[in-house]
Amino acid sequence: MARTRSRYAPDRGLTTRMVGTMFFIGLLYVVLVGVLLAALRGSWPVILVITGGLFVAQFWFSDRIAAYGMGAREVTPQEAPELHGAIDRICALADMPKPRVAIAQSDVPNAFATGRSERTALVCATTGLLRRLEPEELEGVLAHEMSHVAHRDVAVMTIASFLGVLAGIVTRVALWGGLARNSRGNDPAGIIIMLIPLISAVVYALSFLLTRLLSRYRELSADRTAALLTGRPSALASALTKVSGQMARIPTEDLRKAEPYNAFYFVPAFAAKESLGRLLSSHPTLEQRLDQLARISAGLSHP
Repeated sequence: MARTRSRYAPDRGLTTRMVGTMFFIGLLYVVLVGVLLAALRGSWPVILVITGGLFVAQFWFSDRIAAYGMGAREVTPQEAPELHGAIDRICALADMPKPRVAIAQSDVPNAFATGRSERTALVCATTGLLRRLEPEELEGVLAHEMSHVAHRDVAVMTIASFLGVLAGIVTRVALWGGLARNSRGNDPAGIIIMLIPLISAVVYALSFLLTRLLSRYRELSADRTAALLTGRPSALASALTKVSGQMARIPTEDLRKAEPYNAFYFVPAFAAKESLGRLLSSHPTLEQRLDQLARISAGLSHP
């Protein structure tokens, strides 16, 4: 029997953006595969098998790969009673099944969620986060991560990111795989083949922009719904301020290791204040997030 919806506040804006993102991502995917089929007509079975296989692998295994890359290790209630207790309380508030619980051995104070659904979800906190936050602050952060699971935007981001991976692979194959050997003179097929790296780069750029636009909104949505669920927006604001402030004290080497996974994290990690990643960040600014929480706090104080 299908489960009823959780008690997290629904976000129609997020749902609309997820549907729109998936539509345009699917359209770009069709364009990319169509160009490959037109350029390599004799190899269409191989192209379909490879792209289909990559898509299936990305959908089924990308969350596990991301969790492994970020060092997540599942822990039992006996190993991490405070972390499990906080997640148990959030699950009770939200009327959601409990996700798998993990800890990552990292001084970078952060948390993330992965998984295609509530059934496969995993919520992880780093040792740096657990050491720095008070219980109410930790619950706010975990409620934020659980919101991603409840709204299923983690699954959408996982699928959406696939196209950028595929476009990058196609570009490398086109540049290093010897596709240009098939180009002779003004042969139309040869010209198309030569254009593959350019088309792939354009597809990658559009995919990147689409996922970034969705990602920034989904972070604000998770902050909002987590604050409403717990009724303590000030605790989440305090956690945001504390975690963002602590990032400057983390060794650059550790931040560089964390940067590739910023789209998953509660707060992005940047190795330098002037980092280009800040301009193309997957998250809204700290000021935007705090302003929203302040408005929610004022609304809760004066219903």
